[in-house]
Amino acid sequence: MTDTRITAVPAVDDRPAPSSPVTATVDGVADTDLGRLMTAFRLMQTQHARVLHHESQSRGLNATDSRFVFFLASADGEGVTPKQSGEYLELSTGAMTSLIDRLEQRGHIERRPNPNDRRSILLHLTPSGETVARQIGAVYSASFREVVPPAERAALADAFTRLAEELGRRSAAHGG
Repeated sequence: MTDTRITAVPAVDDRPAPSSPVTATVDGVADTDLGRLMTAFRLMQTQHARVLHHESQSRGLNATDSRFVFFLASADGEGVTPKQSGEYLELSTGAMTSLIDRLEQRGHIERRPNPNDRRSILLHLTPSGETVARQIGAVYSASFREVVPPAERAALADAFTRLAEELGRRSAAHGG
């Protein structure tokens, strides 16, 4: 049986990660599981940011570059427009153009004509970009494989999907 207790990874200065200040009450009773969940989620966010930073940096990229590579990888070869990419990454047109130019110069992406709109282009990963997505993705896959038993993966994926949808709904409701 896998040990599913959450242990905080010490911060860089060896202090333990702080607990979540979020506390919820259900019928006047403190929901300590929600606080524990929030602490675990924040710890995961912090470690994700660190992994993405280090894995990106070791390939001469920044985290936004890698997020864009993953976004293109999720397009299953269909390509995406610069506008779709900018909206996904929440970047201005100028910042998106710089990102595209930078990754194209490094050989990770290419621009192709959009068959549905001759005024537009589609962005695609090159084999080099696919390699970057695969290599960085492997770090995450290995971590999930190590800590999430196969029998729990579908339920966790469903929970992540529902959480992402709810966060997206709340973001959209506030104009984000």
